[in-house]
Amino acid sequence: MSRSLVLRGRRVAAFAALAALAACASTPRGIDAQWRAPDAGRPLGGARVLVACEAAETTLVRLCVERFAAELAARGATPVPAPDAPPPPAAGPRDDARYVDLARQAGAAAVWVGSVSVAPAEPASGGLSIGFGGLHVGSGGSGVGLGVTLPVGSLGGGGSAVRYAAEARVSEVAGGRLQWSARAGSGASGDAGGQLDALARRLVDAAATAGLF
Repeated sequence: MSRSLVLRGRRVAAFAALAALAACASTPRGIDAQWRAPDAGRPLGGARVLVACEAAETTLVRLCVERFAAELAARGATPVPAPDAPPPPAAGPRDDARYVDLARQAGAAAVWVGSVSVAPAEPASGGLSIGFGGLHVGSGGSGVGLGVTLPVGSLGGGGSAVRYAAEARVSEVAGGRLQWSARAGSGASGDAGGQLDALARRLVDAAATAGLF
């Protein structure tokens, strides 16, 4: 094999390695997936932000709003809780126009929407698990998702692993455009409040890493 072919092969290998490293770096630890608009600026940096969450249960909605608002405030934003809203159909389009309108009325510059859904998780002990729900809520600006399972037979006290996942979306109010979205799973069982604490922190940290603050 000629020297030029060897050097070319090494360059290709080095490029592939760098691309792999860049791909890993683009998705923060603990985040399943994320997307950022190419022209996204810093919509959350020191801004007034409308915070909304959608879920099948009022308790989850309130926990979700509280956790995200606390994490956004810790990053220097001024969170404004949005009124509770019923979740759109699971297969419906994601359109955060209503939140953008509310944000304008509240003098907010950005919208952070959490969508909460319930999905199966591995049971703590053996046995068939039953998933409750399948709701995946959101619209065009920010979002969150959730998952819960209950193994058959655990109703009698066997215990089950209840796990949550979250998705978040951010839209800027001026143009109503989606700027960023990400999804994360808790990776641990425990009470809903504790899991949502970890999920909110992870997603807001991811937004910061993506340069939205």
